[in-house]
Amino acid sequence: MSNKDTLLTAMRELFHDKDVTALDRYWAEPYVQHSPDLPDGLEGLRAAVPALEGFRWTPERVFEDGDHVIAHSRVSGWIPDGDAAIVDIFRFENGRIVEHWDVVQPYVEANRTASGNPMV
Repeated sequence: MSNKDTLLTAMRELFHDKDVTALDRYWAEPYVQHSPDLPDGLEGLRAAVPALEGFRWTPERVFEDGDHVIAHSRVSGWIPDGDAAIVDIFRFENGRIVEHWDVVQPYVEANRTASGNPMV
C-alpha cells in the first residue's frame, strides 16, 4: 500500500469510524506533532479523537512525495466557527505516520471570496 493509500485509510478509520486502534496500525512513536493544538506523541491524539464530535475530514487533493503525503481538505468540527480549509503534511517511516504539520484557516464559501473561487 502506498503512503497516500495508508493515509486515506488511517484518517477514515481514526476520524470517521472513531476507531482509535487505527493509531496502533498506521502511526508510530516517536510521533512528532507540529500542530499548536495537540501535544507530541500518540496518547495526545488518542485522547483528542473521542472529543471531536462532528469531525469530518474531506480531502480534495492528496499528493505523495517520497516519505511525505500532503492533503488539502475541508474539515468540519475542528475550529469553533464552522468549517476549515486545511493543508496537512504527514511524514512516514516504514509505512507509518511519524510526523504531522498543518495550516488551518476558516473556510469561506466561493460566493463570498473576492475571486469567486473555492478555497478547497
